[in-house]
Amino acid sequence: MGCKNKDSQVCIQVNIKQVSFAILAALYTAGMKKLIACFLFVIIIIAVNNCSVAQSSISQLPAWQAVMDKLYQPDWLIKPVAEKAGVFTESGGKDIILYNGLVKRVFRLQPNVACIDYKNMANGQQLLRSVKPEGRVTINGVAYDIGGLHGQKENAYLLPAWIDSLTAGDKDFIFQSFTVSALQPYINWKPTVWASNTNQPSGKMLSFIFKSNDPALKGLDIAVHYELYDGLPLIIKWLSIKNNSSRSFTINRVENEILGLVEEESAVVGSPEQMKKQHGMYVETNYAFNNAMRYDISDQTTHWNTDSSYTSQVNYNYQTPCLLEIYPEKVTGVELAPGETYNSVRTCELLMDSYDRERRGLAIRKMYRTIAPWTTANPIFMHLVSRDDQQVKDAVNQCAATGYEALILSFGSHCNMEDTSAENITRWKTLSAYAHNKGIKIGGYSLFSSRRISDEDDVIDPVTGKPDTGAFFGAAPCLGSKWGLAYLDKLKYFMSNTGFDLFENDGPYPGDVCASTTHPGHKGLDDSQWKQMELQKGLYRWCNEHGIYVNAPDWYFLDGTNKIALGYREVNFSLPREQQMILNRQNIYDGLWEKTPSMSWGFVPLTKYQGGGPEAILEPLSEHLKDYEQLMVQYYGSGVQACYRGPRLYDADITKRKVTEVVGWYKKYRDILNADIIHLRRADGRDWDGIMHVDPSLRIKGLVLLFNPLKEKITRTIQLPLYYTGLTDVATVREKEGAAKTYSIDRKNNITLTFSIAPESYTWFTIE
Repeated sequence: MGCKNKDSQVCIQVNIKQVSFAILAALYTAGMKKLIACFLFVIIIIAVNNCSVAQSSISQLPAWQAVMDKLYQPDWLIKPVAEKAGVFTESGGKDIILYNGLVKRVFRLQPNVACIDYKNMANGQQLLRSVKPEGRVTINGVAYDIGGLHGQKENAYLLPAWIDSLTAGDKDFIFQSFTVSALQPYINWKPTVWASNTNQPSGKMLSFIFKSNDPALKGLDIAVHYELYDGLPLIIKWLSIKNNSSRSFTINRVENEILGLVEEESAVVGSPEQMKKQHGMYVETNYAFNNAMRYDISDQTTHWNTDSSYTSQVNYNYQTPCLLEIYPEKVTGVELAPGETYNSVRTCELLMDSYDRERRGLAIRKMYRTIAPWTTANPIFMHLVSRDDQQVKDAVNQCAATGYEALILSFGSHCNMEDTSAENITRWKTLSAYAHNKGIKIGGYSLFSSRRISDEDDVIDPVTGKPDTGAFFGAAPCLGSKWGLAYLDKLKYFMSNTGFDLFENDGPYPGDVCASTTHPGHKGLDDSQWKQMELQKGLYRWCNEHGIYVNAPDWYFLDGTNKIALGYREVNFSLPREQQMILNRQNIYDGLWEKTPSMSWGFVPLTKYQGGGPEAILEPLSEHLKDYEQLMVQYYGSGVQACYRGPRLYDADITKRKVTEVVGWYKKYRDILNADIIHLRRADGRDWDGIMHVDPSLRIKGLVLLFNPLKEKITRTIQLPLYYTGLTDVATVREKEGAAKTYSIDRKNNITLTFSIAPESYTWFTIE
């Protein structure tokens, strides 16, 4: 049978043969020959209708036009892309094309689905050199390709003329049907705090449905999903496995992406580790951890492998890293029970058109802003260290008086989110209501990993069989243990019943495997990492959909967290304030190449922290007001919220006025201060340093923040790069809201800016 959705872009085929034979047999047994004749007539009508609907559904996809196959001329990082994501047909219905003006990906449908073209429409780069499967699954110990075509003899490049001669594999999962639908939110985010983007992304999703002819796999349906996004050269790919049988299967491995990519470089000798990987594609999945505060180091799924079928490569030992495969390596045995669905990791494939570090970073940051809009949320919060309820009320009052928006009970405070007793719930519900009445959101801190619970509940090392000996942080509970499952329930119960708005989860699950066979949340070693990851991500998605803002120092952004640590060494906060300020600016500069300002938090201890004497701490705040101001300006001016950790925000009226002044300045320029930064000069203590925010869509298109670390006044003339402001001819520049000056923009998109800065101070400029 066939059906069409409201867009007339869905083709779903259902095999009715088995049902028909069963009905015919029953009628024959009952001797109902006339009914048999009538039933056969109905079957013929249905079959004819089925064929026409299937063909017409493909034909109802818009036809690909040759004029569309041209490079996109405007810069998509500056000017919004008018072209929307679409799914097209070509070659008389043989091919389906994903296209949004920036990326083009083509699939041949028969005799099996295979990607035959993958092109960056911004620079014309062809990424594909050979046909590979759409994915691969290992089930009950046997590996099976999903889709793909066989028979390509030359694997250095792929010609369209070769496609018709390629064949399907006998043991491969075979294409059955496809669906096209509007893109749906991965997480139903509930915004509750200030954010620069509250819109969910738009686009199209194309899904290919596969089945196997192997009787051992009867009842397993595999869907390979492609999400194409509006305004980005981005495709997100994932697959799902549905068990429609009456028996369980063991999923040993799921490779949700396999691409034979053009090599980045050639070398006669050299290992994959020594050779560069394809720079035309940035790859990221939602399966990353290890506390690095950077995705590339946290990644657990990207494998650049060699391709032995590529026999014409330059490398004599066939060691060129030109085969991209995506899978979590330590997931080797997940049981799929009847009726269950397994969803793979989600692979983001962002096409790159440059080697320039800043441009590549801007592309990645725009991806986050679009597909994970919750990462643009950026409330102004204090980190309170409290001993009693009155200190909480006092801090709430100070937050309200100075323009702060939220308060987090920091580590070392008297808030225990694991205590779900009626007395504790009532206490924090009352304090939460007090904060809300003042217009302040409130949240708490909880540590998961790097703590010991018990031999029964901690992770079991697969080598020694002992608890904790293999833990990433030296000691850690298993999230799938009885304690771990109860921990998740307690956190949800506490937040639901107190009205907490923020959650800081220190030591989120860092990837520890666990060899226990008695923990209720996983069966054993083979599924322990996958199951714990699903539990951790489930908590963050729950928070996200309930309007709870999450700070978590690991890479869970794509599953709902809002902010991660900028990256700093905590003992440095025991150093003299003068050193701290330079180190903090270095951290900001280094931490915002691939993260937006709102994705990071910094740290400003107001009291003694990790040692140090009077020269290291800010208290009494009124006696160190100049340093307090500059630390605030460094962070607010970069768009990075710092954890101002202590018992209070101000200790005197003069301090209160200064905090209010800086917060008011930040709020006035909040839009541009949360925009992406251009790196101008890294702090080194020898000369000026600074950054520039840019956003071509705003009235204020740039904001420059410059610092002088020297003990004498400086005057400098620099070339200020304005390309990413979108300005082309002239720029209007103001220093600290002073008189406007007009500058001509040269052919390199620069203006010549001269500035002076007082000793150990700062200045700032707006650009319109």
